[in-house]
Amino acid sequence: MSSVIVPLATGFEEIEAVTIIDVLRRADIKVVVVSLSQNLLITGANGITIQAEQNIEEIVSQNFDMIVLPGGVLGTQNLSENQTVQNILKDFDAQNKNIGAICAAPYALHTAGVLKKNYTCYPSFEKKIREDGYQADKAMVIADENIFTSRGPGTAICFGLEIVKKLQGNDVYLQVKEGLLANYCK
Repeated sequence: MSSVIVPLATGFEEIEAVTIIDVLRRADIKVVVVSLSQNLLITGANGITIQAEQNIEEIVSQNFDMIVLPGGVLGTQNLSENQTVQNILKDFDAQNKNIGAICAAPYALHTAGVLKKNYTCYPSFEKKIREDGYQADKAMVIADENIFTSRGPGTAICFGLEIVKKLQGNDVYLQVKEGLLANYCK
Protein backbone atom coordinates (compact mmCIF):
# COMPACT_ATOMS: atom_id res chain seq x y z
CA MET A 1 0.00 0.00 0.00
CA SER A 2 1.33 3.45 -0.90
CA SER A 3 1.75 5.88 1.97
CA VAL A 4 1.82 9.68 2.11
CA ILE A 5 2.72 12.23 4.80
CA VAL A 6 0.56 15.40 4.90
CA PRO A 7 2.06 17.89 7.36
CA LEU A 8 -0.29 20.57 8.66
CA ALA A 9 1.02 23.84 10.02
CA THR A 10 -0.98 26.61 11.67
CA GLY A 11 -2.58 28.62 8.85
CA PHE A 12 -2.85 25.73 6.35
CA GLU A 13 -5.45 26.00 3.56
CA GLU A 14 -8.31 23.76 4.70
CA ILE A 15 -9.84 22.99 1.28
CA GLU A 16 -6.49 21.79 -0.02
CA ALA A 17 -5.60 19.68 3.01
CA VAL A 18 -8.96 17.95 3.38
CA THR A 19 -9.38 17.41 -0.36
CA ILE A 20 -5.93 15.85 -0.75
CA ILE A 21 -6.43 13.59 2.27
CA ASP A 22 -9.91 12.55 1.09
CA VAL A 23 -8.98 11.85 -2.55
CA LEU A 24 -5.92 9.81 -1.56
CA ARG A 25 -7.83 7.75 1.00
CA ARG A 26 -10.54 7.00 -1.58
CA ALA A 27 -7.74 5.39 -3.60
CA ASP A 28 -6.66 3.22 -0.63
CA ILE A 29 -3.51 5.24 -0.06
CA LYS A 30 -2.39 5.38 3.57
CA VAL A 31 -2.33 9.06 4.56
CA VAL A 32 -0.78 10.16 7.83
CA VAL A 33 -1.68 13.69 8.88
CA VAL A 34 1.09 15.18 11.00
CA SER A 35 1.42 18.29 13.15
CA LEU A 36 4.55 20.43 13.33
CA SER A 37 4.09 20.82 17.09
CA GLN A 38 3.26 18.62 20.06
CA ASN A 39 -0.31 19.92 19.83
CA LEU A 40 -2.17 17.63 17.44
CA LEU A 41 -4.96 20.19 16.91
CA ILE A 42 -4.02 22.54 14.07
CA THR A 43 -6.09 25.55 13.03
CA GLY A 44 -6.20 26.48 9.38
CA ALA A 45 -6.33 29.83 7.59
CA ASN A 46 -10.12 30.02 7.85
CA GLY A 47 -10.49 28.98 11.47
CA ILE A 48 -11.18 25.26 10.92
CA THR A 49 -9.31 23.00 13.33
CA ILE A 50 -8.18 19.53 12.30
CA GLN A 51 -6.65 16.85 14.50
CA ALA A 52 -3.41 15.35 13.26
CA GLU A 53 -2.56 11.71 13.90
CA GLN A 54 1.09 12.18 14.84
CA ASN A 55 3.77 14.74 15.49
CA ILE A 56 6.22 15.18 12.60
CA GLU A 57 9.13 14.34 14.91
CA GLU A 58 7.69 10.79 15.22
CA ILE A 59 7.71 10.21 11.46
CA VAL A 60 10.15 7.73 9.95
CA SER A 61 10.38 9.08 6.42
CA GLN A 62 11.66 5.78 5.01
CA ASN A 63 8.19 4.36 5.68
CA PHE A 64 6.55 6.76 3.20
CA ASP A 65 6.39 7.06 -0.57
CA MET A 66 5.47 10.74 -0.78
CA ILE A 67 5.05 13.97 1.15
CA VAL A 68 2.33 16.45 0.12
CA LEU A 69 2.17 20.02 1.41
CA PRO A 70 -1.10 21.96 1.46
CA GLY A 71 -0.77 25.72 1.02
CA GLY A 72 -2.05 28.74 2.86
CA VAL A 73 0.26 31.72 3.32
CA LEU A 74 0.90 31.30 7.06
CA GLY A 75 0.93 27.50 6.77
CA THR A 76 3.51 27.68 3.99
CA GLN A 77 5.67 30.08 5.98
CA ASN A 78 5.58 27.64 8.90
CA LEU A 79 6.47 24.69 6.61
CA SER A 80 9.36 26.61 5.07
CA GLU A 81 10.76 27.51 8.51
CA ASN A 82 10.39 24.04 10.07
CA GLN A 83 13.75 22.25 9.91
CA THR A 84 12.18 18.77 10.14
CA VAL A 85 9.94 19.44 7.13
CA GLN A 86 12.85 20.93 5.20
CA ASN A 87 15.03 17.88 6.01
CA ILE A 88 12.29 15.44 4.95
CA LEU A 89 11.90 17.31 1.66
CA LYS A 90 15.65 17.15 1.02
CA ASP A 91 15.77 13.46 2.00
CA PHE A 92 12.82 12.56 -0.25
CA ASP A 93 14.35 14.44 -3.17
CA ALA A 94 17.74 12.78 -2.69
CA GLN A 95 15.97 9.40 -2.86
CA ASN A 96 13.88 10.54 -5.87
CA LYS A 97 10.71 10.02 -3.83
CA ASN A 98 7.63 11.97 -4.87
CA ILE A 99 6.93 15.40 -3.38
CA GLY A 100 3.77 17.46 -3.85
CA ALA A 101 2.90 21.06 -3.02
CA ILE A 102 -0.16 23.17 -3.82
CA CYS A 103 -1.00 26.88 -3.70
CA ALA A 104 1.71 28.79 -1.81
CA ALA A 105 3.44 25.59 -0.62
CA PRO A 106 5.86 25.32 -3.57
CA TYR A 107 7.67 28.09 -1.66
CA ALA A 108 8.58 25.51 1.01
CA LEU A 109 10.03 23.31 -1.76
CA HIS A 110 11.99 26.30 -3.00
CA THR A 111 13.43 27.00 0.47
CA ALA A 112 14.47 23.34 0.74
CA GLY A 113 16.15 23.56 -2.67
CA VAL A 114 14.09 20.72 -4.18
CA LEU A 115 11.76 22.60 -6.55
CA LYS A 116 12.56 21.69 -10.14
CA LYS A 117 12.56 24.06 -13.12
CA ASN A 118 8.86 23.80 -14.10
CA TYR A 119 6.20 24.41 -11.48
CA THR A 120 2.95 26.20 -10.73
CA CYS A 121 1.58 27.86 -7.61
CA TYR A 122 -1.03 30.33 -6.45
CA PRO A 123 -0.89 33.28 -8.90
CA SER A 124 1.48 36.04 -7.73
CA PHE A 125 3.30 33.71 -5.31
CA GLU A 126 5.83 32.92 -8.06
CA LYS A 127 7.35 36.34 -7.31
CA LYS A 128 8.51 34.95 -3.92
CA ILE A 129 9.79 31.77 -5.56
CA ARG A 130 11.10 32.58 -9.03
CA GLU A 131 9.42 33.50 -12.28
CA ASP A 132 11.68 31.32 -14.45
CA GLY A 133 9.89 28.02 -15.03
CA TYR A 134 6.58 29.21 -13.58
CA GLN A 135 3.66 27.79 -15.57
CA ALA A 136 0.76 30.21 -15.19
CA ASP A 137 -2.15 28.71 -17.09
CA LYS A 138 -0.88 25.59 -18.84
CA ALA A 139 -2.35 23.01 -16.49
CA MET A 140 -3.89 22.52 -13.07
CA VAL A 141 -0.98 20.27 -12.10
CA ILE A 142 2.65 20.44 -13.22
CA ALA A 143 4.88 17.39 -12.83
CA ASP A 144 8.64 17.86 -13.20
CA GLU A 145 10.71 14.82 -12.30
CA ASN A 146 9.55 13.77 -8.80
CA ILE A 147 7.89 17.12 -7.98
CA PHE A 148 4.14 17.77 -8.38
CA THR A 149 2.73 21.28 -7.98
CA SER A 150 -0.73 22.77 -8.32
CA ARG A 151 -2.33 26.21 -8.25
CA GLY A 152 -4.76 26.40 -5.32
CA PRO A 153 -8.05 25.42 -3.68
CA GLY A 154 -9.94 25.09 -6.98
CA THR A 155 -7.38 22.63 -8.36
CA ALA A 156 -7.12 20.43 -5.26
CA ILE A 157 -9.25 17.55 -6.60
CA CYS A 158 -7.24 17.36 -9.83
CA PHE A 159 -4.02 17.57 -7.83
CA GLY A 160 -5.11 14.71 -5.58
CA LEU A 161 -6.10 12.65 -8.61
CA GLU A 162 -2.68 13.16 -10.24
CA ILE A 163 -1.08 11.84 -7.07
CA VAL A 164 -3.45 8.85 -7.18
CA LYS A 165 -2.43 8.18 -10.79
CA LYS A 166 1.27 8.34 -9.87
CA LEU A 167 1.00 6.11 -6.80
CA GLN A 168 -1.85 3.73 -7.70
CA GLY A 169 -1.97 3.69 -11.50
CA ASN A 170 -4.41 4.73 -14.19
CA ASP A 171 -7.20 2.25 -13.36
CA VAL A 172 -7.56 3.45 -9.76
CA TYR A 173 -7.22 7.06 -10.95
CA LEU A 174 -10.11 6.59 -13.39
CA GLN A 175 -12.26 4.85 -10.79
CA VAL A 176 -11.78 7.60 -8.18
CA LYS A 177 -12.14 10.35 -10.80
CA GLU A 178 -15.47 8.90 -11.96
CA GLY A 179 -16.72 8.58 -8.38
CA LEU A 180 -15.87 12.23 -7.72
CA LEU A 181 -17.57 13.39 -10.96
CA ALA A 182 -14.28 15.13 -11.72
CA ASN A 183 -14.36 14.80 -15.50
CA TYR A 184 -12.85 18.30 -15.78
CA CYS A 185 -9.52 16.93 -14.49
CA LYS A 186 -7.18 15.96 -17.30
